[in-house]
Amino acid sequence: MPLLPCVEIEPAREATHAVIWLHGLGANGHDFEPIVPQLGLSDLAVRFVFPHAPDLPVTINGGMRMPAWYDILEMNLDRRVDLGQLQASADAVRALIKRENDRGIPCSRIVLAGFSQGGAVAYEAALSHPEPLAGLMALSTYLATADTLERHPANSALPTLIQHGTQDPVVPEVLGRKAHEQMLAWGYPAEYQNFRMPHAVCPEQVTVIGHWLRARLTD
Repeated sequence: MPLLPCVEIEPAREATHAVIWLHGLGANGHDFEPIVPQLGLSDLAVRFVFPHAPDLPVTINGGMRMPAWYDILEMNLDRRVDLGQLQASADAVRALIKRENDRGIPCSRIVLAGFSQGGAVAYEAALSHPEPLAGLMALSTYLATADTLERHPANSALPTLIQHGTQDPVVPEVLGRKAHEQMLAWGYPAEYQNFRMPHAVCPEQVTVIGHWLRARLTD
């Protein structure tokens, strides 16, 4: 399987850590690229990898093709999705993890992050990964595969940061909280934070993300 095309931001010196960060529906790998300088991590040797999702027809958008990690079949709280496509996207993320391994960065120094659709894929990829990762960051997202996810014990203690907007009209905050409750029920050390914002990121949140990533990426 060919690797996903990616935007990559290299550190000033040879990378020792990596963050693989997935965008949301209809966006692309450039979406979170401008955030990197705002994270305050320029002194660290962290490579940021922002993959581009493939173009897929999306049912809730009238079948229009757009960058998507999977098809969304119904826009309701249950969020019925194409699980096969979601799992295929998670496999594509694992291939990117393997590439980082091949470039000298072990899984224990890799954080997976995702926004909205990308976050649902990040949950799937991280919790099923067979080697311990450095962390999981789930932004304005939901746990789409809670009933089918084959969690791997290697990541049973995965540090997880879940953030959501209190005014999110696209992915209601209740879905973020539901994911957090499920993570706690499974025994993960998941932290939940909300911010007064819509389906987006805000400056206060970016500062928190920078501090959280620093703690994960300075071993």
